[in-house]
Amino acid sequence: MMTLATSLGAFLLLLSIVPTITEVVTSILMCNHFLLGGNPPDIPGILINGQILNQNRYKVICQTYNNNRRFVTLYDITYKIPVFSAYKYTGDLSKDRPATPWKIEPQLENMAAGEDMQNDNAKFPHNYQAADADYNGQNLWDRGHLFPVSHAYNTDDKISTCTLTNTVPQAKTCNRGKWRVDEKRMKNAMDINCINNNKNIEGFVPEHSPAPTTYSTTGSIFLFKSGRHSAATTATRSSGCQARS
Repeated sequence: MMTLATSLGAFLLLLSIVPTITEVVTSILMCNHFLLGGNPPDIPGILINGQILNQNRYKVICQTYNNNRRFVTLYDITYKIPVFSAYKYTGDLSKDRPATPWKIEPQLENMAAGEDMQNDNAKFPHNYQAADADYNGQNLWDRGHLFPVSHAYNTDDKISTCTLTNTVPQAKTCNRGKWRVDEKRMKNAMDINCINNNKNIEGFVPEHSPAPTTYSTTGSIFLFKSGRHSAATTATRSSGCQARS
């Protein structure tokens, strides 16, 4: 079940045209300002009370663009897909989707590689993350954002969502059909319901604490296999609003 907005079925995230600093950190709490009440969701077998149960497999990425943190991702380096991306929705100032190359996270391969996110290319090792080439040569799957471009506030925020560390394989018919409709419904719900004490829009996705008004839609299963990685995941998008005092 979902809280105060809408529930959907997977997410989407991050790309950029200039070097981007993306930090791989040791705790989800280091980027908890993107979580409702600062509380990460409990995910059985993965994340409990803010503690990652297997830190060798699951990595926290503070997704940063132009020296500003934009959202946070918990990433599975075994299946090479994000477990979730959490972000704060504050409206949509820039309506257009920017053109930018897909990015990868060098620190997932080698912590000594430095913090700058890089454009993906075939020469870069992809031992612990998906490659842009994984999606080429097939007609079934899109690069499905967990943090949707349409939920990002300005151009820099939208660029930051276009990283392969924020995407799951999503059926094209779903991504370009019902899923897009659901994203708009969720956005409209937050525009109306998620108004903070300063009269500004402030919604959190995904949320952890329950909210009084709920509704949901069915989730979707995403399955993708290539020479580099295989993954199957069921994902649900949820949103919540900070309680007003």
